[in-house]
Amino acid sequence: MDDLIHLVNGWSDQRFMKEFGSLFEESAWIAERAAGLRPFGSWEEMMQVMTKQVLDSEYKEKLELLRKHPDLGARISMSTSSVREQAGAGLDSLTPEQYNELKQLNERYTKQFGFPFILAVKGHTKGSISDSIRQRLERSEQEEFVTALNEVFKIATIRLQQWMTERAK
Repeated sequence: MDDLIHLVNGWSDQRFMKEFGSLFEESAWIAERAAGLRPFGSWEEMMQVMTKQVLDSEYKEKLELLRKHPDLGARISMSTSSVREQAGAGLDSLTPEQYNELKQLNERYTKQFGFPFILAVKGHTKGSISDSIRQRLERSEQEEFVTALNEVFKIATIRLQQWMTERAK
């Protein structure tokens, strides 16, 4: 894997963006800004630089990043990564009752906070996802904004790990 990070450091900005522009849901601007900050000494450093691009961005950009995420369990067109992640948590096989409950929770959350409920679903079940929404609905807007961003960072890290695993085969 160390050889691969050195290879990535030598890629053109366009190639870097093509490979990593989707780590953060429909927000290639993060990879674009990080591309110019190479070389990275490790994958962890690359993710830290990308995370810093988000944290240093204006509130409006952060909010737009959060709003790019699909509702969990939604039956809409979404990125391949989101489809795979949600299927892994069983959200592609909700009963009509489970779907309606999750839809109502998502709507309540979005109305309350102004962005969709975001959770790195790896290791979660349908039930634990619904429980998480209920718990997070009790938080303040500022606390939930920070939590949502941290979940975005977890999702991006999981996607990078998946990318690396696929290249190691």
